[in-house]
Amino acid sequence: MDKIDVMLLSELAQGVPLKSQPFNDLAVKVGVRVEEVLVRLQNLKSAGVIRRFGATLKPNSIGFTANAVVAWNVSCERMDEVGLYFSSFREITHCYERSSVPGRWDYNMYTVMHAQSRQMIEQMIKLLAETVGIQNYVILYSKRDLKNSVKREEV
Repeated sequence: MDKIDVMLLSELAQGVPLKSQPFNDLAVKVGVRVEEVLVRLQNLKSAGVIRRFGATLKPNSIGFTANAVVAWNVSCERMDEVGLYFSSFREITHCYERSSVPGRWDYNMYTVMHAQSRQMIEQMIKLLAETVGIQNYVILYSKRDLKNSVKREEV
C-alpha cells in the first residue's frame, strides 16, 4: 500500500455518497483519475485489505422503528435447514449460530429483524415458528441505538 491507498481507505471510511458516480469526488480528493480509484479499490479487495464493499443502512432512518433479536432453540440436525429458511426473508438482516449454555441459556440461533412495528415483528416470528415447528424462542427488542447512542421510543 502506498500513500494514495491510505488516503482512499481514509476517505472510504467516511462513507460513499449516494449518487450515480460516487467515486468521482473521491478521485478528486486523492488527486487521481476515477479509473485509477477503481483499479486501486479492486486491488485492495483482491489483497484482502477490503473484505467487502456494501451499503450499511440505519433501520430507524428508513422507517423501521421496531428492531429485535430473536433467540431460537434449534436442534443441531436442523441448524442449516432452519438458518437457510430464516435467511430467505428480507425482514431478517442477520442469521447466525452461537453456542448455547445448557440449563442457563438454551438458545443457539439468532435472527435480527427490522419492521415498522412490534406487531409486525411478532406476526413474522409467529409465522416463522409455525413453519419450522420451533416454539422455543425469546424476543429481545432494541431499546436504544448503541452505535449512535440514540434512545429508541418504546412501543
